[in-house]
Amino acid sequence: MATEAQVREALKGVRDPEIGRPIDEIGMLRSVEVNDGVVRVHVLLTIEGCPLKDRITSDVTAAVQPLEGVERVDVELTPMSSEERERLVTGLRGGQAAAPETTIAFPPQTAIIAIASGKGGVGKSSVTVNLAAALAEAGRSVGVLDADVWGFSVPRMLGAVGKPVGFNDMILPLEAHGVKVISMGHFVPEETPVIWRGPMLHKAIQQFLGDVWWGDLDFLLCDLPPGTGDVSISLASFIPGASMLVVTTPQDAARKVAERAGKMAERTNLRPLGVIENMSWYACPQCGERQSIFGEGGGREAAETLGVPLMAQIPLVADLRAGGDEGVPIVVSDPDSPAAVALREAAEAVVRATKSKVGKPLQLMAR
Repeated sequence: MATEAQVREALKGVRDPEIGRPIDEIGMLRSVEVNDGVVRVHVLLTIEGCPLKDRITSDVTAAVQPLEGVERVDVELTPMSSEERERLVTGLRGGQAAAPETTIAFPPQTAIIAIASGKGGVGKSSVTVNLAAALAEAGRSVGVLDADVWGFSVPRMLGAVGKPVGFNDMILPLEAHGVKVISMGHFVPEETPVIWRGPMLHKAIQQFLGDVWWGDLDFLLCDLPPGTGDVSISLASFIPGASMLVVTTPQDAARKVAERAGKMAERTNLRPLGVIENMSWYACPQCGERQSIFGEGGGREAAETLGVPLMAQIPLVADLRAGGDEGVPIVVSDPDSPAAVALREAAEAVVRATKSKVGKPLQLMAR
């Protein structure tokens, strides 16, 4: 039977995929246990919800399984504590301590809501801009952070065009329909692709949160890119304790992926807030009959799975799409339309769901 020493020797060839150093060398290998053919390896992850955890598991298993007498390899993964992460950073810097953390303070009354979807094309950005416009119309102070760095669309949808102004090391956001807006689309031409990876994305989100003068907001809506990748993880690390609103369409394919995005909240210290079902039905313009083009029940099932309310069901209407192309949200251009009414109901539900946050400070940690 392989010994613990032999297992540790085999693990010297396993490297962290992001840092590129052996896991035992940088303090990620917490413990090794060998018992009757079963080897249990406890590995520390650098961040909560690490996107490469499956690769770490497979690399550890592949390194240990060939050893004599090993029948099974169990890999346990847990995130590092802040102290362990600090020691890792200090070691990577050659013994120099990391730069001190800075705190970005939002006013106590600000409710920060990450708006997520599992997949693209479900209308998440359309929902975001219309929620923002509806909240502003109701007298709330609202900002939108377009965190979809690759697929930014909020500037066009809100009609917030132009270049933000810098002032005393601060960025002043643009404003449209009473909503303050910041987006990568304000800094690069609309047709220019943004080809960035993790560290640059992380820094961009930090600057959008910390260097932009948002003022005394009631709501900051953060339009996330689809899925649970780098941007979503970075944003969650900056806004622990904020809320997450999930947008889906009725069909099962979208619902199941949206549920995965919603479950990310449980692992990244975000508070699940609710589900909005978009494209719920289409009303025939001739007879008025409703047709469920994308199926039925997906939003309600997702809400039940995540243990949150279904806040609204928004019909599929051409004017909702047209408003996004023209920079005038439908809650502004046609406030009495069924889609606008549903979106205002969603905004009212958001206000009710976030009342418990009023008076509670929310600090953003820049890491």
